Amino acid sequence: MRSDTVTKGVGQAPHRSLFNALGYTKEELERPLVGVVSSYNEIVPGHMNLDKITEAVKLGVSMAGGTPIMVPAIAVCDGIAMGHIGMKYSLVTRDLIADSTEALAMAHQFDALVMIPNCDKNVPGLLMAAARINVPTIFVSGGPMLAGHVKGQKRSLSSMFEAVGSYAAGTMTEEEVCEFENNVCPTCGSCSGMYTANSMNCLTEVLGMGLPGNGTIPAVFSERIRLAKHAGMQVMELVKRDIRPRDIMTEKAVLNALTVDMALGCSTNSMLHLPAIAHEIGMDFEIDFANGISAKTPNLCHLAPAGPTYMEDLNEAGGVSAVMNELNKKNLLHTDCMTVTGKTLGENISGCVNRNPEVIRPVDHPYSETGGLAVLKGNLAPDGSVVKRSAVVEEMLVHEGPARVFECEEDAIAAIRGGKIHSGDVVVIRYEGPKGGPGMREMLNPTSAIAGMGLGSTVALITDGRFSGASRGASIGHVSPEAAVGGPIALVEEGDRIRINIPELSLELDVSEEELALRKSRWQPKEPNVKTGYLARYASMVTSGNRGAILEIPKKN
Repeated sequence: MRSDTVTKGVGQAPHRSLFNALGYTKEELERPLVGVVSSYNEIVPGHMNLDKITEAVKLGVSMAGGTPIMVPAIAVCDGIAMGHIGMKYSLVTRDLIADSTEALAMAHQFDALVMIPNCDKNVPGLLMAAARINVPTIFVSGGPMLAGHVKGQKRSLSSMFEAVGSYAAGTMTEEEVCEFENNVCPTCGSCSGMYTANSMNCLTEVLGMGLPGNGTIPAVFSERIRLAKHAGMQVMELVKRDIRPRDIMTEKAVLNALTVDMALGCSTNSMLHLPAIAHEIGMDFEIDFANGISAKTPNLCHLAPAGPTYMEDLNEAGGVSAVMNELNKKNLLHTDCMTVTGKTLGENISGCVNRNPEVIRPVDHPYSETGGLAVLKGNLAPDGSVVKRSAVVEEMLVHEGPARVFECEEDAIAAIRGGKIHSGDVVVIRYEGPKGGPGMREMLNPTSAIAGMGLGSTVALITDGRFSGASRGASIGHVSPEAAVGGPIALVEEGDRIRINIPELSLELDVSEEELALRKSRWQPKEPNVKTGYLARYASMVTSGNRGAILEIPKKN
């Protein structure tokens, strides 16, 4: 066993003495050592229940003959970090999580791992680490939050942000905002719509790294505890059969994840995280893949914020397995991919029934024939930009209007709430990318302000920052190259006409090449507003093309 390096032989007597200090017995050290990577903390609602998940996993590992050893992983709550400097730290934690977990696992020579994540950067960070470490590994998330209820309607965190915008617009009272505040987040768990955390937990299941139900069983259901025990038991089966993450997370599995992403209508942040995960397995993932897959993949789900259904509804309808089984009717998936069940994806989904065609549309009656995400290109985004097409109202799929230019999120929000943005405008927020922010903040606040002011179906927003899965409307993010490296978004001037055509996948600035070249010659780099500490180092490391904010790390063998 790998752990023999620290448990067997006279030369390892000092190591064993330290295990003795931890209270481990000789019998425990003769079993496989399983690192249980717990993201439990008391600041993230999606993680406050992970202590119970961790204990259930440990019990499952012990029942199956392993020795579970809990080690920690960090996580940030994007909602609490929103709208201030804290959001600059959110995306960068993905790489910190991957690095620190790799360090823990390699330093202590675990034979296997159980990853227990739940929220936005925590899930992809641990998937990246799993690919690097490549010992038998299984994931079990903490599960989604139940939807809240306000005035008889299901609600979620995005409703809360939009309520603040409505209050600023004078269409909601403080008492009504308070009612939202007290009811939209009623339980622990990752926020209840198809936001980034739930997107990545569902895609973990598609990648084959989580058991069926990993993405959708609500956090407060006892079924989630049972799932955790089974994950603990199953990792020992992976050890026995020597099934490792790189046997599971193959190029075909990544393409499956992108396909199901389109059907579910996942967060645009998946277009940051899937390339980073692919990078760890040596796959050259370009975001252009999205359009080819979207063209043949129907959008089957309109989960909040795109529609009125929530993760609990998806779970009751049959979950991710039912969605995959619908897609498989059109042979859109690579069903021969291995999974942590020890079976292929095709074997896992065989016979999974769609129990609610209103939540999961049948494949021959989709919301649209094309997928939930689109990558737009043009002279404003020569390397691409991403929009959640499934959350855009029909009248905004094609839009042209004057640019209203802002150098940061705060200035844009002040203008929106101050009534300075009007129907037809295109709000441009720049210098919010990985290098320019630094840290690539999420733009949920400005999109929510636009929606709250009643402008969601008439105003577009374009940024080199990123969008939350909770954002809706014509919100185009991840514009690359970013402003901080001289991308065309840095050259936009107030009043320039911008043309958006989502069906034709184009994003154009109505300015001649000669004029753009002249503006480029006059452009001066803008100093980042964070010049010291980890963020400054991060800004210096990200690639100029920010192909998903991936740090320049060598591909793994």
